[in-house]
Amino acid sequence: MPLHLSPFVRWRSGVVLTWICFFFSSGFTFAGGEHAATVTHPLPVAFSDQLPHFLIEPDDVYIVKNKPVTLTCRSTPATQIYFKCNGEWVHQDQHLIDRDVDPATGLPVMQVKIDISRQQVEKIFGLEDYWCQCVAWSTTGTQKSQKAFVRIAYLRKNFEEEPLGKEVALDQELLLRCHPPEGVPPAEVEWQRNEELIDPKTDPNFFITTDHNLIIKQTRLADTGNYTCVAKNIVARRKSSSATVIVYVDGGWSEWSKWSPCGADCSMWRSRECTQPTPGTGGKDCQGLDLQSLNCTSEQCPQTASGAEDVALYVGMVTVALCLALLLVVLVLVYRRKKEGLDADVADSSILTTGFQPMGIKPSKPENSHLLTIQPDLTTSTSSYQGSLRSRHEVSSKFSMSNGPLLDPLPNGSHTLHNGKLSSDADDFMSRLSSQTYLKTLPRENGNTSYGTFNFLGGRLTLPNTGISLLIPPEAIPRGKIYEIYLTIQKKEDMRLPLAGCQTLLSPVVSCGPPGVMLTRPVILCMDHCSDACLENWAIRLKKQSYEGTWEDVLLLGEDLLSEPYYCQLEAETCRVFTEQLGRFALVGESLSMAAAKRLKLLLFAPAYCSTLEYNIRVYCTDDTQDLLKEVMQMERQLGGRLIDEPHVLLFKDSYHNLRLSIHDMPHTHWRSKLLAGYQEIPFYHIWSGSQRTLHCSFTLERQSLSTSDLSCTLCVWQVEGEGQSFSLDFNIAKDIRPLDSDFLLLENCSPALAGPSAFQIPYLIRQKICSSLDAPCPNGADWRLLAQRLKLDRHMSFFASKSSPTSVILDLWETQHFHSGNLNQLAAVMAEIGKQEAMIFLVSDGEC
Repeated sequence: MPLHLSPFVRWRSGVVLTWICFFFSSGFTFAGGEHAATVTHPLPVAFSDQLPHFLIEPDDVYIVKNKPVTLTCRSTPATQIYFKCNGEWVHQDQHLIDRDVDPATGLPVMQVKIDISRQQVEKIFGLEDYWCQCVAWSTTGTQKSQKAFVRIAYLRKNFEEEPLGKEVALDQELLLRCHPPEGVPPAEVEWQRNEELIDPKTDPNFFITTDHNLIIKQTRLADTGNYTCVAKNIVARRKSSSATVIVYVDGGWSEWSKWSPCGADCSMWRSRECTQPTPGTGGKDCQGLDLQSLNCTSEQCPQTASGAEDVALYVGMVTVALCLALLLVVLVLVYRRKKEGLDADVADSSILTTGFQPMGIKPSKPENSHLLTIQPDLTTSTSSYQGSLRSRHEVSSKFSMSNGPLLDPLPNGSHTLHNGKLSSDADDFMSRLSSQTYLKTLPRENGNTSYGTFNFLGGRLTLPNTGISLLIPPEAIPRGKIYEIYLTIQKKEDMRLPLAGCQTLLSPVVSCGPPGVMLTRPVILCMDHCSDACLENWAIRLKKQSYEGTWEDVLLLGEDLLSEPYYCQLEAETCRVFTEQLGRFALVGESLSMAAAKRLKLLLFAPAYCSTLEYNIRVYCTDDTQDLLKEVMQMERQLGGRLIDEPHVLLFKDSYHNLRLSIHDMPHTHWRSKLLAGYQEIPFYHIWSGSQRTLHCSFTLERQSLSTSDLSCTLCVWQVEGEGQSFSLDFNIAKDIRPLDSDFLLLENCSPALAGPSAFQIPYLIRQKICSSLDAPCPNGADWRLLAQRLKLDRHMSFFASKSSPTSVILDLWETQHFHSGNLNQLAAVMAEIGKQEAMIFLVSDGEC
């Protein structure tokens, strides 16, 4: 009778038979010491000399919320597999084992799984993560799998930095910042506009940086909306607060229409519309008038007289014309007589015989002061500017001419320009000017303003200790006209320029005016700038504010068009602007590479006297311009502070890195710092924009007792991944022997306004002789071109050549460069080298002058 076995018994029998075969093939013996019968079906020979290799190794996994994770390991040929986690064997009961035979090779295959819970991972403390690996055995040896790390996944709720809403002009670059919440695994970031995903692949105007910021390369009206930064990983999805971006369009005037025909009221009209472009999305409307009227000339007015009335009209007109002609003859005769007297005076003066006189703030020879009272040409109508030019007789009703020493009334109603001291009544001058309608933007801050009255002889306005001046060359103001001109620095917040993208303010905002006065030659506005003056790294633009209040680009340095009314000479620290139109100007730079750098002035201040345990050191990081240095000095005087070290210059690059400040090497037995962090930091854009004038950080130190007076420490200022400066401080705060603030400054001791000859190094008549001698081209090159070359101004040759008198422009530029330290002997030597006979007029000794 055949033996019937259950399936379970048959399976167990097969397993037993397999292991019996294994033992026999391996040479195992039983108790009797004799070998069993020869194995009929041995396993493949390769099994006996092959190490296990892994078909599946455990991978890194994340525990999401409280769900356990499973690690799997599969190996062949393997007799045993166990997991080891954080160096300890996992208990056998926690393994889920599955055995099989590879049908292709007949080798045993073994697979093991274990589960890891959140509680197991949280029990591990320290710097290392929770890890597991499996170990497999075969008859030959063991193998270890790779380590699999088990981490608890999370995503914080709060963003480290959220995007901020902005208003930006059309076609500007816009940067929205986002730093996602901390998370494991690190969060991925995407951007949404109005809840719709932004895909830079389909819209290349968007760009997402590696640090998750969104850049709109050129803003469009369609880019207006709510922008959200979305962070997500396997745990959660977080949304930042929405940042509202408004792309606005400031309105612009279209062309004026043609003048209408002259109407019955003898006036004509023209209009314009604010449609280029039309203001949109909150942009400013056009400023100014959209309708303008103008009185017609007598020929254009409609003729209404007829018959006898026409005859009477014509007779009256002829009579008026004859009277005017007679008056003109009388004026010419008077003018010639006065001119003859003037020429005689000039001929007798020392100018023609002694050449250049040493110049100072006041004329060296009072007896020659009659040269400073040259009367204007009375053959033309003299006028003072107030919106439109008016006759001089109307001026007396607006200004009190007799109260100031600048303008003294003459019997015939004209006025003489003196080179005396300016009126000290600044408030009266400002109040008079503020009442005039054309001075819409006239400054009211007298401390930052210079003003004076000038005629065709020209002059100079200076804001002392700011590096800002305005040179009005001779003949720049038409003969017969007198202008009251001002120069000022704008500091009010409403005067700030709108900057976009990586633009930065490189100079002070300077106003000279009144705007709209007629000039026949360019004046020269000098002001400091804080760029590294490397035009390869910059796109530097001269901006001018229009009458309507908008800022316009009037010049791109390096691409000067000679037909334009502006020209700019950029030196290492100074910018000189040639302009035939007065107004409000500023220099704005846009970096072309991350190598572009601004010069920062680092200033350290501390109390002049200290009677408490606390001692504050303030570190200012301002643009390197003289006007800001002056402003900080004035502010610190009010705070009772003084400089404690020489000012330093730091190059601040356009690298998006912040500026850090820290203090070191302090004797902790006597002093301690009350700063909790290791350093202070000023954000990059606060510095780069240039709009925050007096940025500074304050370090509060505390001495252990009032008897401690000696302070020594090192203060470091550096840009992350950029240049740095260190200040070694070592002094006694009680016995203050540090240099005075004035020792660090180049204080100017010149008058804010100089009118006429005293404003120039070169006397007027000699200047005319030089111009007449060098303006005409010379075959051997001994003309203005050689003068520019000798004075090292030949890089501006094209600009000089575009002027009717190139020599006069060269001399104007020389005057601005050498006003305080002009070397007339050097200029005389240059003229001698050129070979002109007129040069002999310079060769005089100081004694003869």
